[in-house]
Amino acid sequence: MAFSLLPKGTGRRRAADKVEELRRDIFHLLTQKAAADDAFMLLHQELADARGKQAEAEELVVKQLADIDDLTAERDALAEEVTALKRRFGPQLAAEANANAVTVPSWVRDTSDPADQATGPIDVSPLWAARDAGLLGPVTDPGRIGPDDDTQPIPAI
Repeated sequence: MAFSLLPKGTGRRRAADKVEELRRDIFHLLTQKAAADDAFMLLHQELADARGKQAEAEELVVKQLADIDDLTAERDALAEEVTALKRRFGPQLAAEANANAVTVPSWVRDTSDPADQATGPIDVSPLWAARDAGLLGPVTDPGRIGPDDDTQPIPAI
């Protein structure tokens, strides 16, 4: 068995194979170029859409800034009007407030409503003072201060 270092076929056949290979490469490259053109056109369309949305957003910002300016001017005008009305009607408002003033001292409270009955003083003595006064129950329930039933108030010290 003899090995040949030369490729099979004649020179003419090898050239035809190379031409076929180059045609396949050209077809492959043209396919890639068409795909790249499609992708490029899609990117151009997306860019056009993005620029359109940006223009709309900028227009909206301009409108909102104009609205803010208008509302700021209106607010300032209303603030001036309120100040003028306070100056004009301030003495009248003060006179009405003085005429309708509450004359009951703050320490007197109407307790005619049963839901608003006055309560007794709340014992806020420290625990050791309650213990020394005998107000603590047995230590079986350390969180409880006072008599065993809740119906009786805790006597003040």
